[in-house]
Amino acid sequence: MKKILIIGIGAGDPDYITVQGINALNRADVFFLMDKGPAKTKLRDVREEICRRHIAPGHTHRFVEAPSPPRDPQPADYRACVDELNAAKQAAFEAMIAGEMKDGETAGILVWGDPMLYDSTIRNIEALIAGGKHRIDYEVIPGITAVQALAARHKIPLNRIAEPVLLTTGRRLAEGFPDGIDSAVVLLDGEDTFRKFADTAVHGDMEIYWGAYLGTPDEILISGQLADVADEIHRRRAKARQKHGWIMDTYLIRKTDRR
Repeated sequence: MKKILIIGIGAGDPDYITVQGINALNRADVFFLMDKGPAKTKLRDVREEICRRHIAPGHTHRFVEAPSPPRDPQPADYRACVDELNAAKQAAFEAMIAGEMKDGETAGILVWGDPMLYDSTIRNIEALIAGGKHRIDYEVIPGITAVQALAARHKIPLNRIAEPVLLTTGRRLAEGFPDGIDSAVVLLDGEDTFRKFADTAVHGDMEIYWGAYLGTPDEILISGQLADVADEIHRRRAKARQKHGWIMDTYLIRKTDRR
């Protein structure tokens, strides 16, 4: 039997990892990493810093790396594209499990943020188990999400009293602001969809709390009335993406409470 630990490592600050996560780090014999290319070396650097900071001296471990499969950023069929991407990731994980793990060993997969929120690692490991090539047991260790980090850094509650909050994606928000919802947290928005709602004559007053590279030295925070800051966020986001070669951001957008 081989053991897989799917470990949520938080949104960027090495100290976001939980005590449960630290204990999991110290159980792993090997860590599987996906290499996303030179532009994203900081993502690997954070993972390695987490291990340096939190793995006990003398604990033997090693890193195994596989190229991260590319994804079409603007696919004609989004679900088919995601299925194809996950199939490629499953093949990469299967090769590492087969070639880099002995029976009885434990591997750690360090997941940015939380493995249960818009991440496919759990699905991919389940698919490998269903494939039957390896006897695998696995555990999931939750992490600090970008959603939690965003609210903490802006010093705001996500919800208003007695009101719900919707977690959604930029792709879904582009279809229109959800009926019956005043507050939405948006992830995976590569198109600055919030700009569609900056026209107060059409959508009424809205406010936004936006953050990029949360918990890292490159962190950017902007908040205010959407009509006032939408263009600033768009400019800062584009500039940061050009500078770093990638961006991870999220935001809370909600109708202004006039009560």
